[in-house]
Amino acid sequence: MRRSKKRDHLVDVALGLFYAQGFHATGVEQIISEAGVARMTLYKHFPSKDDLIIAALERRDEQIRQWLLNYMVGQGEPRDQLLSMYDALELWFNDQAFPEHRFSGCMFINAAAEFSDYKHKAHEAAARHKAVLTKEITSIVEKAGFSNPDEIAAELVLLKEGAIVTAQVSGDKSAAVRAKKIASKLLAKEIVTK
Repeated sequence: MRRSKKRDHLVDVALGLFYAQGFHATGVEQIISEAGVARMTLYKHFPSKDDLIIAALERRDEQIRQWLLNYMVGQGEPRDQLLSMYDALELWFNDQAFPEHRFSGCMFINAAAEFSDYKHKAHEAAARHKAVLTKEITSIVEKAGFSNPDEIAAELVLLKEGAIVTAQVSGDKSAAVRAKKIASKLLAKEIVTK
């Protein structure tokens, strides 16, 4: 099914505003104004602000996963791919991954914080994004031949998430470099079964 250009435009504008300002701080009026559409157009595509939030999170999920996994896969052997995840983070933290959006942390961590009820659709979308990305990283760990792929992937993801939060909260852009050093030490200790 082909998506409407106006719908896509609304999602892109909302994504940028939600990411930069937060979900609760961004009002429907601002989205309408920035998108240059009528209120009726917004509600034709999104019956509620929550529906637009979910669409923006889904778009960001596509962007982040595609960007990160494409970056990683282009880095040679699976072990190198895993470590390159932190190189990608460093680019992101320094506004070199998504030039249209200044680094404002992880939109999914932000969503989980703003919508703390685990049953809220935005919180569920955030949890789903993290689970799918962890599954993708686990697949790369398996290709690398490590003996305990689920545990190693969980540890690598924990380092990734910690680096993101550190960069966001303290403004420490070198968090990805330190996370990569820790990940390298972790992988050096692991047993390869292949």
